Amino acid sequence: MSPIVHHPTSFSLGPLELTGFGLAVLAAFAISQIICQRELWRRGQNAEAEAIPDIVMAALIGTLIGAKSYYVVLTGDPGAFFSRGGFVFWGGFMGAVALCWAVIRYKKLDFLRIADVAGIAIAAGYAVGRTGCWAVGDDYGRPWNGFLATQFPEGAPPSTVGVMSSMFGVQFPEGSDPASVVAVHPTQLYETVMGFGMFVVLWALRKHPHKAGWLFGLYLIVAGIERFIVEFFRAKDDRFFGPLTAAQVIAIVLAVLGTGVMASRRQAAR
Repeated sequence: MSPIVHHPTSFSLGPLELTGFGLAVLAAFAISQIICQRELWRRGQNAEAEAIPDIVMAALIGTLIGAKSYYVVLTGDPGAFFSRGGFVFWGGFMGAVALCWAVIRYKKLDFLRIADVAGIAIAAGYAVGRTGCWAVGDDYGRPWNGFLATQFPEGAPPSTVGVMSSMFGVQFPEGSDPASVVAVHPTQLYETVMGFGMFVVLWALRKHPHKAGWLFGLYLIVAGIERFIVEFFRAKDDRFFGPLTAAQVIAIVLAVLGTGVMASRRQAAR
């Protein structure tokens, strides 16, 4: 079976170049805002709903800063702050939560009320945002020749023998051509499908009878499970914990935290 050969998606508007990644991120935040506002309005939490545009802006800024900071720490390259690629989801997630918490606190609103619907929105935004990783050929997986195996000759970075051996520690037979393009797992598509699955589960349970924050706890669990699974297929160089990557360790911590949140909020809401 011949592998899929991927080419980046981009559009030119005069001197302005729009990448598939940028468009996907824009769509992800727009969809997240719509979901949050509509669900808060449905719940009658109008003050929180009206604050969502400011909170989404804080989430966008926090995501960019956190995702880049995590990548810089991981690579030890401060210059990566100014590169076009190099965004790490967990770093962006933590940066967004921290800055959103600060904005919500400043506005004197209920953080858990907003977090309860934010989990649904994050799952939806994640599914959409990961299509951007596919569009630019980023965050692909380990070498593979099965169904949907994909070559990224123009990826970020290209999936060549030389790149994958030097950046991700993948072992190839001696004498392999460093310029040879390798077929890999299209993990961006796996994440898109699993992200949509998370959204479906959370959306189905949005009318839960528990206290505010219970649904966000569930989001932490399913997001941790999703990330833990997909990391086994990713081409990574951060396996500092035996067979586990740093992202998998964070996923475990957040899943445990989510279990605690669900247990503490598992009471009938007043």
